[in-house]
Amino acid sequence: MFPTVWVSSPGRWGLREPDCHQDGQQTIGERGFLRTIIQHPRPRHDPKGPRKARMLKKIQICLCFFFVSGILYEISLLSGCFFSYMPMSKHFLTPEQVLNLGKSIIFLETTERLEPTPLVSCSVESAARIYQDRPVILFMKGLTNNTMLDLNSSYAAFSLLSSMKNVFIFPLQMETVFQETPLLQWYNQVVPEQEKNWIHVSSDASRLALIWKYGGIYMDTDVISIRPIPEETFLAAQKSRFSSNGIFGFPAHHKFIWDCMENFVLKYNGNLWGNQGPFLMTRMLKTICNLTDFQGTEDHSCQNISFLNPQRFYPIPYPAWGRYYAVWDKSPNFDHSYALHLWNFMNRNRKAVVAGSNTLAENLYKAYCPTTYEDLIRNGKLRDFTHSEDVA
Repeated sequence: MFPTVWVSSPGRWGLREPDCHQDGQQTIGERGFLRTIIQHPRPRHDPKGPRKARMLKKIQICLCFFFVSGILYEISLLSGCFFSYMPMSKHFLTPEQVLNLGKSIIFLETTERLEPTPLVSCSVESAARIYQDRPVILFMKGLTNNTMLDLNSSYAAFSLLSSMKNVFIFPLQMETVFQETPLLQWYNQVVPEQEKNWIHVSSDASRLALIWKYGGIYMDTDVISIRPIPEETFLAAQKSRFSSNGIFGFPAHHKFIWDCMENFVLKYNGNLWGNQGPFLMTRMLKTICNLTDFQGTEDHSCQNISFLNPQRFYPIPYPAWGRYYAVWDKSPNFDHSYALHLWNFMNRNRKAVVAGSNTLAENLYKAYCPTTYEDLIRNGKLRDFTHSEDVA
C-alpha cells in the first residue's frame, strides 16, 4: 500500500534475527532434529517393548512441550528485539510493517523540503530518546517512490536521524494515506495549487488519517519531547476551552478521529487558517464535552478522552513564543510538561539556535537532542567558520 523507500546510511537498515536467534542455523538444526525424533520413532523389537514404548511416548510429549514453549517464548521476545538492526542492502521495511506495531510517534513534513532543519531533527531525536521502545516515523512529502538517493551524503540531518535504531523516514503519499477514510473524496476533488494554506491543510488531513488507521501519537515537527506522555487517548489544550492539533494521541479506529475526518470534509474551508486543524479539534470536542477553564495544573477528561492542561505542552503561550530564543536569568524546569511546542509557525524571522548563545532553546537542545546540537549546531558553526575562511 505504501511505497518502500529507505534512506538510511551507511548501508540500509533491515531486521536482523533477534538476539534470541543469533545462532539461527543451529536452532533450526536442533528443531529439525527434534522433529525427526518426534515424528519418526523407531523402537527396536524388545521383550519389554510396551514399557519402552510408553516411556518413549512420554519423552515425545515432553519434547513437544518444550519445543512449543520455546516458540512461544521467542515470539514474546520479538517485540523487545524488534529494534535490533544490522545493515542489510536488500531488505526494506514498509511503512505498514512499522505502523502495524502500534504506538508509533508520527511526524509529518508536507513541504517538498528534503533537508530536515535542526528543529525538525531535534523534535525527532528527542522523541526517539524518550520513546526508545516505540517506532518514530518521519513522513516526508518530498520523497517519492522513485527517489534513489543517498541523502546521508548530502544532508547531515539524514545521517543523524537514520543512525537512530527506532527512527524511520518514509515518503508521504497522501492518496494512499487517505484510502478508506472520508478524506479520499475530498482529496480527489481539491486542487492544491488553488489552496491558500495547502501545506497546513494537507498536514491536518494526513495526521488524522494516519492516527485513525494505525493509532499512536502525532507530533508537530517543532515539539521537543522531555518526558513520556502517560496518556494513550488525549488532546492537548493550547489554552482553556481550546484544543491544539499539534500533538494528540489515540488508539487505531477511534470514533472521535473518524468524526473529525467527516467534519473536516463537511466544514471544509481552506481559506481560513486552522479551520481544519485546532478549530476542528475544538468544535468536535465541544460536541461531546462541556469545556471549562483549567484550574492549576489539573487535566480534564470527557468520554475517556483526556484533555490535557496547557502546561503539558504549551507552558509558554504563543504570544510569548520569542522567549524560547531569549536568555533567561533562571531556566524554567517545566516540571509539569511532557513536551514543549516551540511555535515555529510564529517564527517568521527565522530565529535559530546558535551555539554559545545560552538561550532557552539552546539549553533544551543540549538536554533533549544532544546529537542534533553537536552535529548541526556546534559542528555546523565550525564548518561555516572554516568555509568562510576558505572563501576569504
